[in-house]
Amino acid sequence: MAVAATFATTEKIGFFTRAIALIIDGILVGIVGSILNAVLFAGDAVRGNGLNLLVGVAYYVYFWSAYGHGQTLGNRALSIRVVKTDGSELTITDALIRYLGLLLSFFCLFIGVIWVAFDTNKQGWHDKIASTYVVKA
Repeated sequence: MAVAATFATTEKIGFFTRAIALIIDGILVGIVGSILNAVLFAGDAVRGNGLNLLVGVAYYVYFWSAYGHGQTLGNRALSIRVVKTDGSELTITDALIRYLGLLLSFFCLFIGVIWVAFDTNKQGWHDKIASTYVVKA
């Protein structure tokens, strides 16, 4: 039986480092989505939007979960990771809940993301919804 990895949750990462990682990831997801849209749909913007959403969901859910060890490529570049508040890795369901929370945080004028800068545990709304921290890897 495999033992689940746990990580220290004491060194939480703040807004600016997380924002840089998210920008890196957004650029990567945008490039992949654009290439796939050009190949599959000849650049059709309507079908491409759905494809971009699907690529984003797949990317974040995979890398935030235990399969990606809580690190997107942007997180790896900045040596940070997403973990549950108990230090364990996220399941696919946990990662999907966090992603949906991130979308909600964006839709509310980014207030849920900016919340990280003012929260004592450095959690955005999506972190609170999914019971996660972003910590030093």
